[in-house]
Amino acid sequence: FVSDMLASPLIQRAFIVAVLVGLAAPVVGTYLVQRGLALLGDGIGHIALTGIALGWLAGAAANVTPHDAWAVPGAILISVLGAVMIEVIRANGRTRGDVALAILFYGGIAVILISLAGGTTTNLNSYLFGSISTVSVSDAWFTIALATLVLLVGLGLRGPLFALCHDEEFAHACGLPTGALNVLVAVVAALTVSVSMRVVGALLVSAVMIVPVAIAQLVSHSFARTMYLAMGLGVVACVSGLTITYRVEVSPGAMIVVLLVGGYAVV
Repeated sequence: FVSDMLASPLIQRAFIVAVLVGLAAPVVGTYLVQRGLALLGDGIGHIALTGIALGWLAGAAANVTPHDAWAVPGAILISVLGAVMIEVIRANGRTRGDVALAILFYGGIAVILISLAGGTTTNLNSYLFGSISTVSVSDAWFTIALATLVLLVGLGLRGPLFALCHDEEFAHACGLPTGALNVLVAVVAALTVSVSMRVVGALLVSAVMIVPVAIAQLVSHSFARTMYLAMGLGVVACVSGLTITYRVEVSPGAMIVVLLVGGYAVV
């Protein structure tokens, strides 16, 4: 069974993407949970839908085949801009972070843009709910590059980012560039959402970022141990979900989320 499954280049790419997402998403999720921004991934996921639609529209205008060839770059660009905008609005102090998030949360404009490109809302389904079984070579390379960047930032700057997320005033008093670090967290979260969308979709992306961290927090009282355990749980859930759906006709993204939520309930 395993040898038959891994013989397919498509499944090989899907496993590579699943492992990378399982590693990268909980790293960022650990910081978001520490800051009380567990729903940021959901918000950025909705923003990314607009980026997907813009990429689709640009591809249609340039007669690129397929039209969604620029969808992932569009999602990366718009989600990063949206995440930075949320942080700028929050930092100015005129609007609370949750309100700023809610303002940019809704992706209704995506439907309009897809319609202008000659598509329908059904074209968004693979991005809403994930479509890891159709990962292309270019998608795999995008995932490898972005996941590597996320891991380098998340693990390499763990000390300063922990200080920021645990107590921003203390971090500022220690001389850390809190403004730049806040923007960096937002950007890395946006990149993580863009990476994870192909696996679990924009509607479920926050689960892969947050639920492994929630499980790890139940059995660990160390920030570092929580992060590493969450990474392990993320990989196990993503690989297990993909393996199960190779034999069972269900969405891989939905199965991954069900496994994570079930794991949380058991623990």
